[in-house]
Amino acid sequence: MKKVILSVTNDLVTDQRVHKVCMMLMQMGFEPLLVGRILLDSPPMDTRPYAWKRMRLLFAKGPLFYAEYNIRLFLFLLFHKADLLTANDLDTLPAGYFASRIKNIPLIYDAHEYFTEVPELQGRYARKVWLAFERFIFPKLKNITTVSASIAGAYEKKYGVPVRVVRNLPAGDLPEVKPVSKKELNIPEDWKLVILQGSGINRDRGGEEAVLAMKQVERAVLLVVGGGDALPAIKKLVVEEGLDEKVRFFPRQQIKRLYSYTVAADVGLSLDKDTCLNMRYSLPNKLFDYIRCGTPVLASHLPEVAGIVEKYDVGMILKTYSVNAIAEGINTMLDKNFKYIKADNLKIAAAELTWEKEAKTLKEIYGKYLAEGRRKKE
Repeated sequence: MKKVILSVTNDLVTDQRVHKVCMMLMQMGFEPLLVGRILLDSPPMDTRPYAWKRMRLLFAKGPLFYAEYNIRLFLFLLFHKADLLTANDLDTLPAGYFASRIKNIPLIYDAHEYFTEVPELQGRYARKVWLAFERFIFPKLKNITTVSASIAGAYEKKYGVPVRVVRNLPAGDLPEVKPVSKKELNIPEDWKLVILQGSGINRDRGGEEAVLAMKQVERAVLLVVGGGDALPAIKKLVVEEGLDEKVRFFPRQQIKRLYSYTVAADVGLSLDKDTCLNMRYSLPNKLFDYIRCGTPVLASHLPEVAGIVEKYDVGMILKTYSVNAIAEGINTMLDKNFKYIKADNLKIAAAELTWEKEAKTLKEIYGKYLAEGRRKKE
């Protein structure tokens, strides 16, 4: 079996995309090994049918983390047998690229976001460093995929190389999930639920605005489920505004438990701001999770997100971005029982927006290396 080592900088637990890729590779006849890192607050890994490794590092963030991780990853890739490497996002690409060149094996690059345009890098020297790596490596790559047509177009215009689109859609049927109960949440049975979920509830993702909007929403609770660097500020805002009874926080969950909150919600929020190209071109995982769980979406007006919501008519797009507009949107959706009005549309969208259909592009890319291996044996 051909061995593929896939690398990420996260702790693997909630990265649905790389898990789906590993499962696909196993079905194709590859032997995948997924490499990431472990943090002090990382949840335990669930049982998986493929091999994985989480490295424990000295540094958890900042330039020293990225330097340490890429050095450690480069050495790992160099001294472990592999027929093919996959680098996920720019922060693993230097190690993957140089290891692939030294070992003379193919490299596939999967860009989960427009990395150099994320808000955390704007105005910082670190952006220049990552841009330097990108400009040096990107034009030399032969196999590139990304998560939205807008990001693919931006890369193709910038570097003149083809980039294929593989959206991060849910795999398989919705698992049997028991919705979290109002009793478990300790809220009245006739109150509604609004959810904001994700592993990257970071700056400019709308968490603060969602919290403030709840001051204008009666008989409802906002569930914030996930992780991200904006959470401390969001939690502080809840206390300052006296919204403890209207906003509840839950840490990152494994997918089945996450869906128990999503399925129960009446409205799912996707409120990323149009503050940079990465945000503008994004197509967040939570959008497809909401659709899969039958939860209508209230979203900011970003082209990729609006395209999905409007095409399938599964929610509302904000005409303006403000706390008042968000509150008005939530109230409208709750008052009109959008969850039931849009139920058929959500089912149609969920049936069409599946990983099994989307992954055909990846199967084609990886499949040619299986075919090459068979020809060499013959």
